[in-house]
Amino acid sequence: MTRESREDEQADDCGQVFREITAYPSSFRPDQIKGIPRPPLELPPSPESTPIPLPRPEAITVRPVDLRVAIEKRRSVRWFDNEEPLSLEELAYLLWCTQGVQEVVLEQYTLRTAPSAGAAHPLETYLLVNCVEGLEPGIYRYLALEHTLELINSHPEIALAVTEGCMEQQMVLRSAVTFLWTAVPYRTTWRYGPRGYRDIYIDAGHVCQNLYLAAGPIDCGVCAIESFQDDYMNRLLGLDGKTQFLIYCAAVGKIRHGL
Repeated sequence: MTRESREDEQADDCGQVFREITAYPSSFRPDQIKGIPRPPLELPPSPESTPIPLPRPEAITVRPVDLRVAIEKRRSVRWFDNEEPLSLEELAYLLWCTQGVQEVVLEQYTLRTAPSAGAAHPLETYLLVNCVEGLEPGIYRYLALEHTLELINSHPEIALAVTEGCMEQQMVLRSAVTFLWTAVPYRTTWRYGPRGYRDIYIDAGHVCQNLYLAAGPIDCGVCAIESFQDDYMNRLLGLDGKTQFLIYCAAVGKIRHGL
């Protein structure tokens, strides 16, 4: 057996194991049924951080675009106009379109702009900010419940570190902002058990597609990023890789003229 065939067999085995352990057993009783309290809707901000307010969604206007046109024009863009920053209003618009909270219901779950299995919304949004008006470069976290940002890391070489973690994909370094979505799996597994891990990846796809469609009206391009060094990026973001881990990324920037 060749090395390639062994690797293919291992990949097949891994996929099959994932399907088997996330299937519903006949005796399934999730923590929700056991009466265990639901996990918090959002990770709390650091006590030392100062919230950075964002423009309210209702105050932001964007160019109207027909949905069919937006879908037809959806493409991944890897080259951005490095000299044109995103405005804070444009960033706030993209954040609201991807994880904006429309309603908190009974303080138990949220209704947002992207769907989520059981309204669990297990994703947290981190941002590598390179070129956004009014924000110093660094890593931020979006606090969706309050529609604010908190600064996580402002090291002058943080963009280089994130680019390295994303397998040296230079669009990360060239982007105005790169979205870094992390998952808090217990928000979903509390209700669905191991099956919830399937839902987390589906939820990430919903959110990223919203980003693609929302970017067009503000003349931005998006490129989703699945290739990254898991352990390295989790350490960089201060995550333990188990109760919270990086799941998906997307670079965003103004489209270069002529592309």
